[in-house]
Amino acid sequence: MSKAKPLKPIRPDWLSKTLAGAVLGFTLAVAISGLFAWYGPGGIDAPNKTQFIMWLIAPLWMTLFSTVYLFTSGRAALLWFSGANLLSFGLLWMVQL
Repeated sequence: MSKAKPLKPIRPDWLSKTLAGAVLGFTLAVAISGLFAWYGPGGIDAPNKTQFIMWLIAPLWMTLFSTVYLFTSGRAALLWFSGANLLSFGLLWMVQL
């Protein structure tokens, strides 16, 4: 029987992980809420939707901010969050065309 590969330990790159969660997590939360604004129920002009979208950003951001510490390194967190931002803002740009 073969042994399973040992998991990489989570490194304490708290500064880079915190910056990734604070900056890239916020922009990702804005992009996700923007996608919900376009694709959510009632269309973009639904009444009271802007207020809901505004309040949606904070829980999304805090969820993303808390998951950033589960990455093995700060570099991995930056790469994944950057890729997710590019994908989300690309989708948001395509939706608005």
